[in-house]
Amino acid sequence: MQTLKLKEGIIYGPINSRRLGSSLGINLLPTEYKLCSFNCLYCHYGWTKAHTVDATAHLSDFPSAQKVKEALESWLETNRNPVAYITFSGNGEPCLHPDFDKMVDVARQAKEKYAPGAKLAILSNSTCLDNPRVLSGLNKLDVRIMKLDCGTEAIFRELNRPQAQIRLEKVVENLKKVKDIIIQSIFVEGGVDNTEEREVNEWIERIKYIKPKEVQIYSIDRPTADSGLTLVTKDKLSQIAKKAQEVTGISVKVF
Repeated sequence: MQTLKLKEGIIYGPINSRRLGSSLGINLLPTEYKLCSFNCLYCHYGWTKAHTVDATAHLSDFPSAQKVKEALESWLETNRNPVAYITFSGNGEPCLHPDFDKMVDVARQAKEKYAPGAKLAILSNSTCLDNPRVLSGLNKLDVRIMKLDCGTEAIFRELNRPQAQIRLEKVVENLKKVKDIIIQSIFVEGGVDNTEEREVNEWIERIKYIKPKEVQIYSIDRPTADSGLTLVTKDKLSQIAKKAQEVTGISVKVF
């Protein structure tokens, strides 16, 4: 089976998200290739073509603030059915956009004018939090869903395949500094397995340290870049969630 096609424009959906319900997507990334600081085995968009934390070489491929404004306002003005969320996601890591904070301002203005009931959200892999402009943008959002799939550096490198300079310890430290986050974690088995007891225990300790307001866990439901991964059962996810909630006191939801 084929992985999903990349988003062909700035606005896509709305989609019925497992975590957010009715969500209108904003793609701040190039449309011809995936640009990300991860190259995750489980990505539904396939392998990362531009694997980097420095997007300088790709500046001409990013949409401008004006283009994002026009695309979002056009959609919201034309489609009057309300959406619950307007979400930054798309063809890679949205925080790699060099003007991410400005993109949030543009989206906020359009939302307040045309869809005041919607919330602004992001699905992020948590790797750009050293950038003050990224933090500024994130703090203006209503919902910050940040990725943390692993408890150990070894599985982090196997499963998420981060760009060489990224380290799990630094990601965790940065996540602790961001207010009111939701941690999103995917669990898989097969060629790489992050459901083994030691790995889960280490992941739980990371969650306990970060203290997010909520954790959301799930498994794969579409074709992935690496075909050797397999789905984790709902029962096993529920066991992981129960253990994590008991240890941390934080709400852990299974999707």
